[in-house]
Amino acid sequence: MGYTIKGATGDWEIVVGLEVHAQVMSSSKLFSGASTRYGGAPNSQVSTVDAGMPGMLPVVNERCIEQAVRTGLGLKAQINRLSVFERKNYFYPDLPQGYQISQYEHPIVGKGVLVIDMPDGSTREIGITRLHLEQDAGKSVHDQRDDETLIDLNRSGVALMEIVSEPDIRTPDEAVLYMRKLRSILRYLGTCDGNMEEGSLRCDANVSVRRVGDTAFGTRCEIKNVNSMRFVARAIEYEARRQVELLENGEKVVQETRLFDSARGETRSMRGKEEAHDYRYFPDPDLLPLELEEHFIERIRADLPELPDEKKARFIEAYGLSAYDAGVLVAERATAAYFEEVASSSDAKLAANWVVNELFGLLAKAGVGIEESPVSAANLAALIRLIGDGTISGRIAKDVFAIMFETGEAPAKIVEERGLKQVTDSSSIEPIVDQLIADNPGQVETWRKNPKVSGWFVGQVMKATGGKANPGMVNEVVARKLAALG
Repeated sequence: MGYTIKGATGDWEIVVGLEVHAQVMSSSKLFSGASTRYGGAPNSQVSTVDAGMPGMLPVVNERCIEQAVRTGLGLKAQINRLSVFERKNYFYPDLPQGYQISQYEHPIVGKGVLVIDMPDGSTREIGITRLHLEQDAGKSVHDQRDDETLIDLNRSGVALMEIVSEPDIRTPDEAVLYMRKLRSILRYLGTCDGNMEEGSLRCDANVSVRRVGDTAFGTRCEIKNVNSMRFVARAIEYEARRQVELLENGEKVVQETRLFDSARGETRSMRGKEEAHDYRYFPDPDLLPLELEEHFIERIRADLPELPDEKKARFIEAYGLSAYDAGVLVAERATAAYFEEVASSSDAKLAANWVVNELFGLLAKAGVGIEESPVSAANLAALIRLIGDGTISGRIAKDVFAIMFETGEAPAKIVEERGLKQVTDSSSIEPIVDQLIADNPGQVETWRKNPKVSGWFVGQVMKATGGKANPGMVNEVVARKLAALG
C-alpha cells in the first residue's frame, strides 16, 4: 500500500500477522464456575480446577462456546461443527496445571475476513486464519517483595479467544486499523469488552520483512503482549527497521519471541520462538470433542446485531452521510444509537455534524464517553430543530450547546430564559444599518469601489445584535440600503 522502508541496498516491505487475545465476556471461567470480575483481591476468584488441584475435572462453560461462535459469525468465518480441546504443555510459575487447555488442530472457528477502512476511503480485506478458545494463565507479581515473586491466580482459567490473522498486513497503521475494527466488532457483538487497560484485549505481532517485489516470507519474530493500539504501531515499526538493518549488514534474523519496551520504544529478545511440536499438543483426555448442532449455530446467527460495515452502508444510503462521517459514527455501538436517535427527529446531516464535531469535542475535553453525555439525544435533536426553524442562528446554537453540556438543560428553556431568539424582523435591523452607514462614510466609499466590502457591514450588524440577527435578513437589508445610496 505504498509503505516501504528505505534501506541502503534498496526498499523493503513489512509483512505482519496479528494474534489477538480477547477475553470472553462471561461471568464465569472457561472450565469452572469461578468469577471473572476484574479487580478482585488476589486469589479470591480461584476454584480447585483453576488451581490445578489433583483429580479436579474441567467442565466446559456453554456461554463461552456461544460467544466464540457468535464472534466467528461476526467475522464471517467458518464455524467448525467439530472442535477439540488440547493440552499445550509448558512450565510457567502461574500455570498451576503445568499445561494450558487450548485448541490447535481443530479450532472452533476457521477462516474468515475482516474489512478495514483506509484513510483514502478505500477498503482492504485482512484474512482471519482461525479463532480458538483457550484458558488464560495467572499473573506473576515481581514488584511486591524484593526476594520473592507472588502469584495471583484470579485470571487462571479465564476464557480467551485467540483470533489469528493471515499475514496480510503491510504497514503499522494497517495493524492499528485492524485492531480498532476488530475491537469494534467484538464490542458490537458483546463478546469482549475490549478494555486493553484491563488486559481483556492483548496483541502478539508477528513481524518479518522482505524485498519489495519478493513473494517469499522472511524470518519472523513475535512481539508478545502489546497492550495498546499506539504501542502496536511503534513495536512493528521498530522491529521491522531492526530486521532490515540486520539483513543489510549481512546478518540473519533469528526467529524468536521479543518484548516491546514502551519506555525506550524498542523490542528486546525474550526467548527462542517455540514451534507447535515444542508444546507437545495432545487432546485433553478430560474433555470430549466439542460437537455443535446446526440449530445451535443458527440460533446464535439469528441473534446477531447489525455490525459496523452493514451499519455504515445503511447510514450512507439512508441518511446521505459521507463515508468518513458514517465510519466515525458506527465505530462504537453506543455512538451509532445516539446518532440515530438524534437523526430520527432532526436533519440527519446536521445531526452527524453536531455529533462528530461539537459533541465529540466536548466529550473528549471532559474525558467521558457518549453514554455519560450531559446532552441527551432528544435535546440535541431539539437544538437542531431550533436552528432549522429559524428560532436561533447557527452561531448562537454553539453557545446554547455549551450551556446544555454544562447544565443538561433543554435548549428551548435556555433560549427563552436568556433571550437568545433570532432577530428576524427587518424593522429591528434597519436602524442599525442606517447608523453604520452614517458613522462610516469611508467604508461606504470603499464599498463603491469594491462591493465585496458589504461583508464588513454584515459583520458589524451581527456583532451589534450579539449574533442574534438572522444572517440572511441582515444580508438583504445591507444590500438594499447600500444600493439605495447610488
